[in-house]
Amino acid sequence: MDDALSTLLHDVRPRGALFDQSAFAPPWSLRFVEPTPLTLLTMLSGEAWVTPDGGEAVPLRPWDVMIVLGPEPYTVSDAPGTPPRLVVHGPDRCTTPDGRVVVGEQPICGYAPCPEGTEETAEGAEGAEETVLIKGTYQVSGSVSGRVLDALPRIARIPMGAGGCPALDMIAYELDREAPGQQVVLDRLLDLLLVMSLREWFELPEAQAPAWYRAQGDPMIGRALRLIHGDPARAWTVAGLATEAGASRARFAQRFSDLMGQSPMAYLTEWRICRAADLLARTDATVEAVSRQVGYSNAYALSVAFKRTMGVRPSEHRARSRGPVEQYDEWPAGNGKRGKELRDYRIDRAAG
Repeated sequence: MDDALSTLLHDVRPRGALFDQSAFAPPWSLRFVEPTPLTLLTMLSGEAWVTPDGGEAVPLRPWDVMIVLGPEPYTVSDAPGTPPRLVVHGPDRCTTPDGRVVVGEQPICGYAPCPEGTEETAEGAEGAEETVLIKGTYQVSGSVSGRVLDALPRIARIPMGAGGCPALDMIAYELDREAPGQQVVLDRLLDLLLVMSLREWFELPEAQAPAWYRAQGDPMIGRALRLIHGDPARAWTVAGLATEAGASRARFAQRFSDLMGQSPMAYLTEWRICRAADLLARTDATVEAVSRQVGYSNAYALSVAFKRTMGVRPSEHRARSRGPVEQYDEWPAGNGKRGKELRDYRIDRAAG
């Protein structure tokens, strides 16, 4: 059985995940301009403020987790309003605000120069509070994962729960030791932390979780969604789904519409097209082969449904996903609201 969060985990992997332990001498401030679609931030100790461009500062306290959506820049600092001391362009490039290269070819998330007029480095500053910042950058691709991004705000802060977070416990333990394969372990733990954080966020009252997430908890509709997600190629009907869900056709259709805001067949079509879009973007399978994988009898049937839903033909979608703008990023942007913002950002950057 499958669902959108499981698919997200399949589709993403931390890229340039940084685990930095530094004693920052206040005032410190890092501006991140790397145009990645999703970043995970957490503090194992110390506190910080995260300020998106044009937005208000949000506190990041120890063991809180923050999900930051791109591509817009944001700043992590010791206090709101602290001017950036460094600009982080990616895992191997860092500059001063005026463009001077400070660190090259190395992770630099945790590096910060000491305040002007002092001799010690930031990491050796006496009396500085130890700040342990964890930052994971994710390359999220595809239409299915785009559904998750579209359900998130610019910044989603998940406060530490009363029971703590097992994933963070394991990350803290792993950081205190050196063992073979450590980076692989840390990357997988970041995967776990991301999905657990998304779960926690969607359960918060202020999250306004999307219908597809809320409905997964319903015994009847949740089972139908898992069947659709897990086997979109099957010739599903409303009656067939109702039987699998243990309900009459009329009761099932009404319940589905009440929870999801659309009919079962409309959702099935939407899911099939999302899966087809991802297969077209990521594989060399023919349109005919893709059509059979997502439940259409032939390429023509898929093309008609694809054009009606996406506004372009399957071949056009594939070409756009692999077009010249891709030289700037190795992931397709997706087709939702956040995907459009990412595509616009990349096109502007290519033109500039």
